[in-house]
Amino acid sequence: MTYPEAASPLAEFKPKREFFIGIDSDGCAFDTMEIKHKECFCPNTIKFWNLQAVSKYAREVYEFVNLYSKWRGINRWPALVKTFDLLRARPEVAAREVEVTRAEGLREFIASGQPLSNEGLTAYVAEQAQPSAELAVAMAWTRAVNATIADIVHGVPPFPYVRESLAAMQDPADVVVVSATPTEALHREWEEHRIDRYARVIAGQEMGTKKQHLALAARGKYAPDHILMIGDALGDLEAARSNGALFYPINPGQEDVSWERFYREGLQRFTAGIYEGAYEAGLIADFERLLPEIPPWNHR
Repeated sequence: MTYPEAASPLAEFKPKREFFIGIDSDGCAFDTMEIKHKECFCPNTIKFWNLQAVSKYAREVYEFVNLYSKWRGINRWPALVKTFDLLRARPEVAAREVEVTRAEGLREFIASGQPLSNEGLTAYVAEQAQPSAELAVAMAWTRAVNATIADIVHGVPPFPYVRESLAAMQDPADVVVVSATPTEALHREWEEHRIDRYARVIAGQEMGTKKQHLALAARGKYAPDHILMIGDALGDLEAARSNGALFYPINPGQEDVSWERFYREGLQRFTAGIYEGAYEAGLIADFERLLPEIPPWNHR
């Protein structure tokens, strides 16, 4: 399997315990999705991509894609392109004669095979024969997003029962953070709240996708029913399923209840071998109903 050089800690990962648990961070372990997307990503998206004249609609579309839909939690680059696509389709935007980029350069970057990170974009740009004005804006945007996050996202603790759950995992399971967030931000947040000691590896976007994280760290190293991914987005479920792993959902808007349920019964069922089947299927069915594909403005 090919993987980014930064992913060596995952490729070289060796089991110490019988079970493996991967945990997403933003919106799953930490209540940071709302502040990051509403206060950091979205304002910079409007600023750098010249969406001021349709800011109301840009914000509604951006928040739907990144917080309230089946695309919740996907990497920032595909999420940005999806935002542009849905925004261009809105008649309100066309009526204001605002030109929304088709993001052809970003689509080519996403398809290039480079890691979908700032470093990956830098490497991709260096490979191009001609400089791209669109990718220059993209680089300015992503750097501004990271700077805004570093500036204002502080003091946001883990959800209730995350600490208790992490402590309870330590005896039966190896724990790895599996995230599409930049690794530097992950370390800052997990260290700020002193829960980094519970994770053997903190893996961010520079180490590849969540699918790659699980494949490198867990697949073939543990029995399939001994691998569990905890996440708050359909991409987390897909990463688990693509690696033959189990999935525990943290339901958007019901995070406290989800974590308490995991602490009181989910973890025990997983390690006792009675998680897979009807119990897991019922949790996932409830979870999927919370993440629609059709935007609410299409129902109006």
